[in-house]
Amino acid sequence: MQILFFCNPYKFTALTPQENILERISEKFKAIDQDPNTHLEGLVWSKPITYWDYIHTDALLNLQIQKTTLPDEMVFIMYHQINELLFKMILWEIDQVAFGTELTAPFFTQKLERISRYFDMLTSSFSIMQDGMEREQYLKFRNTLTPASGFQSAQYRMIEFSSTNIINLIDHRFRETIDRNTPYEHAYNHLYWQAAGKDHTTGKKTTLIRLFEERYKDEFIRSMEKYNVNNLWSRFQELKEEEKTPELKKAMRDYDYTVNVKWVMSHYHAAEKYLETKGKTVEATGGSDWKKYMHPKYQRRIFFPGLWSEDELKNWGEGV
Repeated sequence: MQILFFCNPYKFTALTPQENILERISEKFKAIDQDPNTHLEGLVWSKPITYWDYIHTDALLNLQIQKTTLPDEMVFIMYHQINELLFKMILWEIDQVAFGTELTAPFFTQKLERISRYFDMLTSSFSIMQDGMEREQYLKFRNTLTPASGFQSAQYRMIEFSSTNIINLIDHRFRETIDRNTPYEHAYNHLYWQAAGKDHTTGKKTTLIRLFEERYKDEFIRSMEKYNVNNLWSRFQELKEEEKTPELKKAMRDYDYTVNVKWVMSHYHAAEKYLETKGKTVEATGGSDWKKYMHPKYQRRIFFPGLWSEDELKNWGEGV
């Protein structure tokens, strides 16, 4: 415990622990031009904190509103809400790296390991979808969800923008036409997931993506600009060669593979159970060709291509 002394010509006076705390509080509020006494007075009238007030339990538990009377729809709703909370946790960690002013390899590695653990939770949680709902119930209540789809998770798209350079999210058929001087809107229109939201015969955008863009397109373009030089891959490339430790490279590769292969394939296999039977494939609620859209060998989405060998890049998503 630190003890402060005030000196006068005759004696030293030690502050008591309580006086020490009050002194530190006073310094804190004076530093921001606030009257410490006002804030201390506020403490007199403040209520004690409770778990349910701090977590907002009542609000959280009232966010699940079913559209049908089928019990397993509640599982479906809560599962996706948990996903969105985990996505928020992931973005929270990413931003600490993306906008950190004094980035070090240990800090970078620690954050990536946290993010990968969150995605490990997301990956393993697909057993809730795969084994935790009756197929007959799902195939009934899903008809009330059209044209909504997990495709429309805006936070997931933010994770993509904040993880890698935009070029790595462009449909591989158009990458040669995109460079650093390409307008953001043009690049946006050639993102890999745009193909899942278009009618391939007419080129017309489906209701799924049209509604998605009405709500989020402007925000997405701002995010593309925000993370253009502040994404995980660009921040890694800024480091000196000696700072790119084996531990950091491993954490980068683990994150890339976990998000773009393991998590995607868990989603894919869960969809298989519900949307494919006796050789027939049911269309996704949003109308996309989910088998081609979801599989990593077709998506070709790789956040950190410079950390993979030619063979690994060539065979991305194969054999899983």
